[in-house]
Amino acid sequence: MANETDELQISDTQRLRIVADFILHAPPGEFREVFNDVRHLLNNDNLLKDKAFSIFGQYRKDQLTPVQVDGSEELSLITEFNELSPNRFYDPKSRKSFKYDYLSEECSEYQPWEPDQVSEPWRAALEEVWSNYCADHYFNGISAVFSATSGGQIILSACSEGHQFQPQNFWNGLWRSVWSIKFTPNQGKAELQGKIKAQVHYYENGNVQLVSYKDVNQSITVTNEKQLAENIKQIVEETENDYQVAISKNYQNMSDTTFKALRRALPVTRSKIDWNKIMSYRIGNELKQN
Repeated sequence: MANETDELQISDTQRLRIVADFILHAPPGEFREVFNDVRHLLNNDNLLKDKAFSIFGQYRKDQLTPVQVDGSEELSLITEFNELSPNRFYDPKSRKSFKYDYLSEECSEYQPWEPDQVSEPWRAALEEVWSNYCADHYFNGISAVFSATSGGQIILSACSEGHQFQPQNFWNGLWRSVWSIKFTPNQGKAELQGKIKAQVHYYENGNVQLVSYKDVNQSITVTNEKQLAENIKQIVEETENDYQVAISKNYQNMSDTTFKALRRALPVTRSKIDWNKIMSYRIGNELKQN
């Protein structure tokens, strides 16, 4: 008969699956804290380094992690769209490729990189419009546009990231937006696909997260480079504005209805409870009884 200790043992594969769930669901701006916790729980640095490498990369790409590339005044992003090979990426602005360390968040081993000549004019036109849009609508926003060709079609991917990390105030927030289009220039029509995701974590004396996302599919006219960029910008601007307003209205509605139905906003005394003081009173009373 197996003893109780044997029944509780789990395999390395199972432990890595648990670690992956923790890492991939780490709130924005809190990767380091979650990593340190799972490292302590796993208690096997060799296993973590060898097997969890792809997990760290998946998280960084999903988060659209900002990165400072040597020789570029503007920040770029770590995404699935500019990945050349595992932990190697390129920056179209500086025209360099680099190795990126998912843990230290440092770039190294720079090499020259040349863009795809067919898609580059379309990418450059979109980047000009996209960077201006992000500067107008994002607080300290970071944007990047990537391009490629496949089967005679041009693929453009425009990404933007805006975050506010306030660990001293116990909250972090991130807005991510990814828009992609695949088209043949002379066909005139294409499908623009977008995904917007907002995530906020508040953890002062508690743990509350808001995770909201919206998928978008919309037909768009393709004429020339400049016109396509302007059309994409217009659709994104209208969609993101509507989405932000909807989130604000929904949050206000929850505050006025759902949250109030769950509990009182304040005790009957109309003031917040000092739990530390109440606990000290309780301990004092117990000491008196003894």
